[in-house]
Amino acid sequence: MAVLRGDIELAGLTKSYDGVHTVVQGINLKIPDGAYCCFLGPSGCGKTTILRMIAGHEDPTDGEILIGGENVVGLPPVTRGTAMMFQSYALFPHLTVRDNVAFALRIRGLSKADRYRQTDAMLEKVRLSELADRLPAQLSGGQQQRVALARAAITEPRVLLLDEPLSALDEQLRVRMRLELQRMQRDLGITFVHVTHSQLEAIALADMVVVMDRGEIKQAGPARDVYAAPRDRYVAEFLGGQNVFSGRIDAIKDNLVSFVAPQMKHVAVPVGASRVGKGDIIDVAVRRDDVDLIRPGIDLAPDVSSLASRVLAVEYQGNFVKVMLDATGEDEFVAYVPERVFFRDPYTIGDVVQATWPCHLARLLAKTTSPTA
Repeated sequence: MAVLRGDIELAGLTKSYDGVHTVVQGINLKIPDGAYCCFLGPSGCGKTTILRMIAGHEDPTDGEILIGGENVVGLPPVTRGTAMMFQSYALFPHLTVRDNVAFALRIRGLSKADRYRQTDAMLEKVRLSELADRLPAQLSGGQQQRVALARAAITEPRVLLLDEPLSALDEQLRVRMRLELQRMQRDLGITFVHVTHSQLEAIALADMVVVMDRGEIKQAGPARDVYAAPRDRYVAEFLGGQNVFSGRIDAIKDNLVSFVAPQMKHVAVPVGASRVGKGDIIDVAVRRDDVDLIRPGIDLAPDVSSLASRVLAVEYQGNFVKVMLDATGEDEFVAYVPERVFFRDPYTIGDVVQATWPCHLARLLAKTTSPTA
C-alpha cells in the first residue's frame, strides 16, 4: 500500500471577500512532508484563513493548494487527508474521552470493537488511558487538549492543522503542552501546520516558521534562521530579541558600511549581499544577547562597534538582566546581560555606559529609502 505524502504546496494562493477586502495575497510556499510548520503573525494577518483553506473550510479566490502533489481545491474536507484541531477543542460534553476520540471512526462505520481498539491505542500514545471513561468536564485544560489532539489524529491524516491550540492554557501548562505536541508529531510522523501569534511558541516548536503580515509572507525558513537572520525590520521586531535602528551610510570600505545616526559614534555593519550606496538610509539589527556593556573610557578593538548611552531601566529576568538604554533616540535599545556578569559590577538607572558588539554580528536589513538627487 502506497504511503500518502503530507507535503503541502501553496501556489498563488489568494483570498478576497466581496472582491475588495483581500486577506491573503498571492502566497507561494512549500511545506515538506513530516515538517512541523508554524504560521506566525499578529491578529488579522491571514494565517488562520490559510489554515482554513488548507482544511477545506474556506475556498480560495485564486491559486492552488497541493497536498502530496494533488490539487485539493474544491474537494470536501473529509477527502483531503487533513484533520483540524480547533482552538475551542469542541469536545462533546456528554461523551466520554474514549467516545470523543472514537467519534470519527464511528461516522466511518467501524464496528465498536474495531474503533475502541484503535482508540485505546491512540489514548495510550497521548497518555490518557486511565482517563478513558471520564467526561470532558472532569478533565483539566491540558487533558482536554490531548483528547482533542487524539480525536484529530485518530483518522490518520496526512496533515494535522492546529488553530492556536495553546492560547487558552496558562504559561506552565503551555510549556508542557509544547513538549507534548513535539512528541506527538514525532510519533505520528505526519505534517503539522500550527497557527499562533506567539513568537516563543513558534520558535520552540517548529522546524519551519512562516512570518506573515497583512496577508503576505515576510519570511519563511528554519526557526533558527528566521530568528537569527531576519530579512527586514518587520521580522526582526516582531520576533523580538533584536535591537533595530536606522542611519545613513557615511562610507563603505572593506565590505563594511559605517553610518551616522543620532547619538551614535562608531558603528559598522557587514555589507554582505546587500546592494547599498553612500547616502542610503539603512536598518541594522543586533541581537540583544550579543551586546556587552562596559564603563566609559575603555579602549576597544577596531572590529568592535560601540555607542555611548545611559541606563534607562533594569529588569531582572532570572538567568539574565534586561538593561534598557537611551542609545538610539526613538528606537529601544536593550542588552541582555548574563546574571553573573551583571552582578559583578551592576549598573543603575542613570549610569553612563558603552554598548559594544563585534561588527560582524550586526546584520544589514532591507534598504528603506535611497537619497534623492
